[in-house]
Amino acid sequence: MAERISLIGVGVMGEAILTSMLPTVDAGGVRVADGRPEHARTRAAALGVQAADSNTEAVTGADVVILAVKPKDIGGVATEIAPALAPGAIVVSVAAGISTAYLASRLPAGTPVVRVMPNTPATIGAGVSVLSAGEHATGDHLDQVASLLAGTGAVHRVEESYQDAVTAISGSGPAYVFYLIDALAEAGVLGGLSRELARDLAVQTVAGAGAMAQQTGEHPVVLRERVSSPAGTTVAAIRELDERGVRAAVIAAAETVRLRSIEMGRELAD
Repeated sequence: MAERISLIGVGVMGEAILTSMLPTVDAGGVRVADGRPEHARTRAAALGVQAADSNTEAVTGADVVILAVKPKDIGGVATEIAPALAPGAIVVSVAAGISTAYLASRLPAGTPVVRVMPNTPATIGAGVSVLSAGEHATGDHLDQVASLLAGTGAVHRVEESYQDAVTAISGSGPAYVFYLIDALAEAGVLGGLSRELARDLAVQTVAGAGAMAQQTGEHPVVLRERVSSPAGTTVAAIRELDERGVRAAVIAAAETVRLRSIEMGRELAD
């Protein structure tokens, strides 16, 4: 029997996950719901899946329920759908900072909950999704969710205690990279390049460097040193970055995200 899947929340991330799953699941067994019912109907029609008029209708009979709503809304949604969940249904959350225990406390006893931290490159199949099992989720449950998310990009597993660190690196990380791309492009404009060319050079340089780091598997320091001739231009640039504390700032920014993720979870739990 084909897997029946429910998705609540058809925003950017929810739709990215849904789109990536469609090549490997039966679209006829997928139902979506959203706080904007007309939006849900429009996107469902475009993607060839079913739209439900309510969250409870969406989850009724589902084998896997994916909650892609904002962290502040997830507790209320979990409480709302709890009476309609089928026995054994897996509940998957992609909300930052929300623990599996928080969700489990609002769902029927024994419900397997899987926490996922995806990132926005999932919208083009080049993302990273990191899974953690709740108390009642088994390795088989994680395998099932990993299979559904395979189309979003790389899939990893960690103990849930590390999810806040994951949020700081891969969850928020694309924003740091976009920040760097913008800065590189602005430097190109300052040097006299057209804005279009400067942007293209910055984007391709970041994409190529990332691909090289991934394919070679070598430490970033080794790769950096290969570009850095003694007394050359790159060494001068790295020295400037170090003197301005760029490395320390990136680490501090990621740590701020980690602590904020922890804080969000505590605020909602209170």
